[in-house]
Amino acid sequence: MYAIRLSDDLDAELRPIEPWQAEEFLAHMDRARANVDPWISWAGRSTDLDSARATLQSYADQQAADSGRIFGIWLDGTLVGGTLFVKFDAKRGSCEIGVWSEAAGQGKGLISAAVRQLIDYALIERGLHRVEWINAVQSLRSRGVAERIGMQRDGVLRGFVEFRGERGDAEIWSMLAPDWRKIRSAAFPAGG
Repeated sequence: MYAIRLSDDLDAELRPIEPWQAEEFLAHMDRARANVDPWISWAGRSTDLDSARATLQSYADQQAADSGRIFGIWLDGTLVGGTLFVKFDAKRGSCEIGVWSEAAGQGKGLISAAVRQLIDYALIERGLHRVEWINAVQSLRSRGVAERIGMQRDGVLRGFVEFRGERGDAEIWSMLAPDWRKIRSAAFPAGG
């Protein structure tokens, strides 16, 4: 197993989360559900050990098919959030990234750090051209991540998200490979 350190100041790691970790994932979802349920469709379905395991298994299956992947964010040894490739299409050269967090993982820069890792993987390591980010217009935290990362707002998708029978608008953001290379170059100049 591997872990990626997310902070110089905190004991925070990004690592794969797998079906055998369903019990830990369920405990985390129980803490996070109020924050996460409106935005992440599987949050309301991961309510017992079997359904939590099924959620993680679906991402394990997607990883095996190279069409999606899920990662957890651990802070001081506790799962507090995560990020995922909602969709990953190497053939088309595009993917969509999503995130979630319980209160204990918010306001520390961990989500932004994790998203940068996934963008690097998609655009640099795998050679994709486009990363997408979709958030409900009411999700100011999600919009803030997209802005901090340097994504471009492509527009509003009217009536795109549905939660408990209600339809709402979503913003779509993107990062293109050439733009990400410029951002990385500015953040890490040669020799610096």
